[in-house]
Amino acid sequence: MAKKAAGTPATVVLTTERVAHALHPYEVSPDAPNYGALVAEALGVAPEQMFKTLVAEVDGALVVGVVPVTGDLDLKALAAAAGGKRAALADRAAAERSSGYVRGGISPLGQRRRLPTVIDDTAAGLEVMYVSAGRRGLQVSLAPADLIRLTSATVAPIRAGAS
Repeated sequence: MAKKAAGTPATVVLTTERVAHALHPYEVSPDAPNYGALVAEALGVAPEQMFKTLVAEVDGALVVGVVPVTGDLDLKALAAAAGGKRAALADRAAAERSSGYVRGGISPLGQRRRLPTVIDDTAAGLEVMYVSAGRRGLQVSLAPADLIRLTSATVAPIRAGAS
């Protein structure tokens, strides 16, 4: 029986597209409060560089929002950036089904069904950002421009408190 490759759909995309990236394993309980901040701490990374991937429903259609772990997703701003009126966080099962990933490991890359993606504008000012590599316990660092290109993302202020 052939051994399954250790890669995830996200890392396969990065390798196939020849995008410079690095993988960063960590150990943090996915049920821990302030999960993203704990992951940043475990990796010795500034929390402003660590981003979480959230799946939301905008006017009934699924949309991906990528925001710093230091804050929350502004659903109204996400709806506006996605050209809609109303947004709510997607049901966990719907998010996992459409992405092919489990909560705590949803990556904006390599999703089962490619969804419109909006990345918070703070990413654009960074040299390197971190997002889930497609499973709990694994982050990937890459240039924000590469993530934006690979996901055909819109860049907009979608974190809560952005002006």
